[in-house]
Amino acid sequence: MKNSEALEVAANLCRRFEGLHLKPYICPAGVPTIGWGTTRYPNGKPVSLSDPPISKDYADELLYTDLSRFHSDVLALCPGLVGSPGSRIGAVVDFAYNLGSGRLKASTLRRRINERNWPEVKKELMKWVNAGGRPLRGLVLRRQAEANLI
Repeated sequence: MKNSEALEVAANLCRRFEGLHLKPYICPAGVPTIGWGTTRYPNGKPVSLSDPPISKDYADELLYTDLSRFHSDVLALCPGLVGSPGSRIGAVVDFAYNLGSGRLKASTLRRRINERNWPEVKKELMKWVNAGGRPLRGLVLRRQAEANLI
């Protein structure tokens, strides 16, 4: 039950902050993207600007495929989440979806999660709001939404 709850929480956050794009576009990080923020298809092929448009149903399928992978990564990297509510796990899955498992792996955020220091986890999340050297309102709002679920 927690796994499906975590995936639903993460999916709702992604839908809220990524937006739906049925045609490929360049995301703020400069990466070709489609759907709800998908940058690679399930076969590993990167999204290309020349790819054909997709349906909303396929965008949802891509989102859940990606989130399942990030969910596995998060649980492997953060054993401190074991036994946590699905909403907390989902918030961390959304963070990993947005910034990548590699950033989570190398972060103080991960250390605080594994210490189960939830007040510090919230503070660490709020450090991940910059793009291009300045805070972006969308990232501030996304991190606040994640922190509220911790």
